[in-house]
Amino acid sequence: MLKSQVIRCKISQGFAQLAKYLVKLGKGMGTSFPGYLYLKLGDYHCLRKLAQETTIGNIIFTGTNGKTTTTKMACMLLSKDTLTSCTFDSNTLNAIATGLLSPSELGLFEYGIRDTRNSFPDLVCELIDPIGVVYTTISREHTLVAGRKNPFEKYFKAKELLSAPMKRGIVVCNADDPRTAYIGRKKESDTLVTYYGLEADFLDKDPLTANISCPHCNIDLNYQKRYFNHRGLYNCKCGFSRPKPQVKISSITQKHQKWEIEIKGKTYNYPSQKNVSLNLVVEIPILGLHNLYNLLCAVATYLSFTPNPAKIKETILETCSQLDNFELPPGRFEIFQFKDKMIGMGQGDNGDALKANIQLFSGKEEVLVYLTPDEGEDLIFQDHLNVINSSTFKKIHVFPGRESVSAAEKYYNTLKESFEAEFHPISNRNIKQKINEIIDITTQSPSQFLVVSGCGPEHLLWDKLKSRFKS
Repeated sequence: MLKSQVIRCKISQGFAQLAKYLVKLGKGMGTSFPGYLYLKLGDYHCLRKLAQETTIGNIIFTGTNGKTTTTKMACMLLSKDTLTSCTFDSNTLNAIATGLLSPSELGLFEYGIRDTRNSFPDLVCELIDPIGVVYTTISREHTLVAGRKNPFEKYFKAKELLSAPMKRGIVVCNADDPRTAYIGRKKESDTLVTYYGLEADFLDKDPLTANISCPHCNIDLNYQKRYFNHRGLYNCKCGFSRPKPQVKISSITQKHQKWEIEIKGKTYNYPSQKNVSLNLVVEIPILGLHNLYNLLCAVATYLSFTPNPAKIKETILETCSQLDNFELPPGRFEIFQFKDKMIGMGQGDNGDALKANIQLFSGKEEVLVYLTPDEGEDLIFQDHLNVINSSTFKKIHVFPGRESVSAAEKYYNTLKESFEAEFHPISNRNIKQKINEIIDITTQSPSQFLVVSGCGPEHLLWDKLKSRFKS
């Protein structure tokens, strides 16, 4: 690197560190602004140099659902063994750059990808040169990006590109998800892959009726078992099938308002360059099956990258004991006791997420306050509709979840054919009025159980709603 380039990088780092200190004194872009300033004053060469200062290396987390929760859980585990820098709930390159400004041995960064027009996953991989890319799950979401249609094939390809340039390290993939498993299968030729999944006596009682296409040949997959929506045990006539997971949950038992789970694993540990093993039984809160996957993914990541393999069992047990106080990220589903009512509330931007939310109320659901997708997001609505049709809701209140009121009315007209439904045409321009009306519905409803879920901005809607109920 030229002397002038070194000076430029040092100046940009100095200003970014100052910005990082100043944003702690106020509210706003604390996670992304210092990184934005660093990239604005410096350049990609400076970022590449900064990424190399992490002594063990950096890990990037992506997927449709579970990115934030998994990153937080993995950070809880790995921070007990080494100095970590973690960024989540702000899944941009700016946020990654902010995280890299903190001295660390291991960096853990969430990165959200919707398409290659508005993000550049392969370039991010080349710049950060990660020792790990972690995939949670991939399902249909964000069919509109910046006002343009975003075909699922392009969304899927953008996710795949995040690990495509990797020639070292470990890619961590969900074996039960055929889409992430497909990415893993392709990466096996040039890097190590750790697969995680369920091998427990569990079956999704209400799987989505839609067929799942093979990511290799595009014909319908054959499922022997579905654990959760499109995740399960599958194979295809073309020869593509579920990989055998190296890290797995082998049993799930409910005991005294807790889940007792058995986790087994044997996989390669990158820092020690040796295989590590795990076999333990642990109790955790009943977080929902989707969060079991998040925990399993975090454990697989921990086994793959901890620099202290001798403490594996001790660290996992200690971390699981802390999950009672685990703070869910913004927009995630939570259950509130309000007077004589139980209210389940949180974002459900796709069929997977909405179903995960509703399943926590399985058999009890009475009223749904549903926030719709936007214009052109009919595929998301169809996934939502499959989930809603398998429920026992007696009444549905329909609100626009994103921008288009007319799209919400179209979705409402479909729902009212099968359910008692009421339409509330309040756009996000009147977010305060929308929140007030949702609260009025939940407080005045004669039903004991209500679910509030669907599409909508995490901070502007879901966090404000939760704050109102908590207060």
